[in-house]
Formats: sequence, C-alpha cells, structure tokens
Amino acid sequence: MPIPLSTDTPTDLVPLAWLIGRWEGAGVLGHPGRGEEDTRFGQEVEFRHDGRGFLHYSATSWALDGSGATTHPLDVETGYWRPVGLGPAEGDGPRPVELEVLLSHPTGVVEVLVGRAVGPRIDLSTDVVARTSTAHEYTAAQRMYGLVEGDLLWALDVAADGHPMRSYASARLKRVP
Repeated sequence: MPIPLSTDTPTDLVPLAWLIGRWEGAGVLGHPGRGEEDTRFGQEVEFRHDGRGFLHYSATSWALDGSGATTHPLDVETGYWRPVGLGPAEGDGPRPVELEVLLSHPTGVVEVLVGRAVGPRIDLSTDVVARTSTAHEYTAAQRMYGLVEGDLLWALDVAADGHPMRSYASARLKRVP
C-alpha cells in the first residue's frame, strides 16, 4: 500500500509520513494487578503538521460494551512528535530516525519519550515523567507503533501503581480518508 506524501510535508517528517492523517479502530486495555476484566475500547488518533518539522498528535479513547457501543470516555492525550536526527546505519536497512515525543494527559501526567523510527516501526521509551500531586503513580512506559497491512498497530507497556513494566493496552486502527 503506498504511503500518502503531500507536497507540503517538511523534509524532516518524510520518514514519519506514514503516520500523518486520522486513524480509527479498537483495542483492549488491561488492568494488571487490579483483578478487573480487560476493557475493549474505541480510539481516534490524529497526526498532523503545520509545515514545521514536528507532528501534532492527539488521541481520544472510550470504553465499548459487548456490542461495540460506546459506554464512557477513557483517555485523552495530546502532544508533539519531533524527529531530531538520524541514528547510525544498521545493516542494509533504512537509517533510524531519532525521535523525541512530548505527551500530556488530563490526569496530571506529562511524559517525554525518546526512541527511533526504522521504516514503518517506531519504538519509544520514557525519558522523563512529571506528575501533579493528585495524579496516580505512573513511572515509565514503552510504546511501539507499526504499519501492518496498511493499518496502524500500537502497543503500550507501563510501570504504574507499584507494578513493574507490563503490557497495558494495544489497538489496531484504520486510516480514515
């Protein structure tokens, strides 16, 4: 499947062009250590740019019942994805693009993740977490994004509430024309 590339895409964003656009789909949110059943959720994600060398990111998710109907809001996050340079060559594949990702959550958590994009796969890990005094304990995360069969797949592992890093959520999203 060809990756759409607009003529106004800044050069720095070309390696991330496969992300640009709106995506919708569903996933599952786990509740490790809390004794709760997993929650199915719907999600909308958008990556866009204004001509400068960063992506604006926003994601909204909501719980789904057994029939797939929306029951209540779950999460919102917004932020910026910044390519900051090329990493060293690794074999014959594309050179990795080093990334800095800044995310804020309405629950009182702000995080900075760092990582790299290699082709249509992105791996990110927490560099810094800042929390307000009323936010729940959230200490680290790892995120993976990939383009698989034209869909955006992502997975999130978190260390929170006294638990070590573990699988927390994942989803499969389709590009919205």
